[in-house]
Amino acid sequence: MDWNTLLNKQRLGHRAAKDERGRTAFVRDHDKIIFSGAFRRLARKTQVHPLATNDHVHNRLTHSLEVSCVGRTLGIRVGERLERRRLLPSDTGPTDLGDIVQSACLAHDIGNPPFGHTGERAIRAWFGERGQRYLEGLSARQASDLAVFEGNAQGFRILTKSEYHQYDDGMRLTYATLGAFLKYPWLSAASQLDTCPRPGKYSAFLAEADAFREVARATGLTRVGEDVYARHPLAYLVEAADDFCYAIIDLEDGLEMDLLHWDEVHALLAPAIPDSEEVRHLLHSDVRVGRKAALLRGKIIERFIEAGVEAFMANHDRLLAGTLEGDLISHCEPAVRDVVENAKQLARTKVFEHPRKVELEIGAFEVIGKLLDGLIEAATSHARGDVSNFRHQRIIDLIGRHSFPPDLDDLPTPQRTYQCMMRALDFLAGMTDDYATYLAKQFSGMAETRY
Repeated sequence: MDWNTLLNKQRLGHRAAKDERGRTAFVRDHDKIIFSGAFRRLARKTQVHPLATNDHVHNRLTHSLEVSCVGRTLGIRVGERLERRRLLPSDTGPTDLGDIVQSACLAHDIGNPPFGHTGERAIRAWFGERGQRYLEGLSARQASDLAVFEGNAQGFRILTKSEYHQYDDGMRLTYATLGAFLKYPWLSAASQLDTCPRPGKYSAFLAEADAFREVARATGLTRVGEDVYARHPLAYLVEAADDFCYAIIDLEDGLEMDLLHWDEVHALLAPAIPDSEEVRHLLHSDVRVGRKAALLRGKIIERFIEAGVEAFMANHDRLLAGTLEGDLISHCEPAVRDVVENAKQLARTKVFEHPRKVELEIGAFEVIGKLLDGLIEAATSHARGDVSNFRHQRIIDLIGRHSFPPDLDDLPTPQRTYQCMMRALDFLAGMTDDYATYLAKQFSGMAETRY
């Protein structure tokens, strides 16, 4: 792979890049994502704690914004190092890399269904149990998209198909940004193979296979198997920015919700905290715990960023060859690597497993299941052209009768059924936690007045 192709400014559909005064093609990507409805709805989607009432606890929107800030700095600093080595194209500068990574970071969670990863598991569980009959008649590759539903792939679908220009290349982002977004650049069928780099994870559905292959070719990603490619090097920075924020933010939320104690958090983060008079004064002050964590956050993230940039440059040739094993953090200096991994482990054991969170997750399974009972049944009826059931017709009206593929009637039956179910999942995945909970009650006959 080479940077001239990896930083392709053309837009999906082989559209010419548009640079305006003070607004490059990559900044336009950033703006398109920020102004999208899918991004705006992240404000009411779970980060870690479903339906949290504490305004200080993160949601998907605040998390995505914070990740984008870290990603922008990572991109710029890597860009500066590449520029010094004269590896960047002549028309591309360090800030362009910052804009690409920032845009991909903004979008990295845009496809998450309500209730986050719990929502993903609930969708998979439904298709593995009472929804399994709807997979009959589909091809194995089509059924795979539904049986192992993945928020990353739903995000790629939003960016390339369902937002703005529906079924006509979606947001029409640049190839570089879309390439950096592809955290797991392969289709769902490949994710089920033992040879998959990350089994069970993938970044594109079969329905978006053409767009996926177009992005891979346009950015020159190295092909390593059938519909399997090596990652875009900047995707490693997107992933690192996400993990760096998780390492700090999950612990801050745990402190805010009294799920963690300051002593254990400080002991874990200590190896990444700089030893200075300012820091020592802060640690021994009477400042409340939440504010201490916030004041130390910037210093810790700066250490993380420095380590990430060094790891990227030390492994630059392997990144371009597509041969780097593991994520970027695994190649960071030991102190940073261990802090990030230990922080994630503490969050898994003490935050993710707290009874309050478990209770809400159980409820999330019931909400998702109830919605899928109605949505998928209506979608398959719509695919058959059956208009006899009034309830199904009203659900199709709710989804949006004109939001289904325009060529639906021309498709063979299995393809038509698959496309209708994918559209139903678009509708479900786009819901906020609040709306999903409200609509499940409506589907159950427990009517509430909507204001």
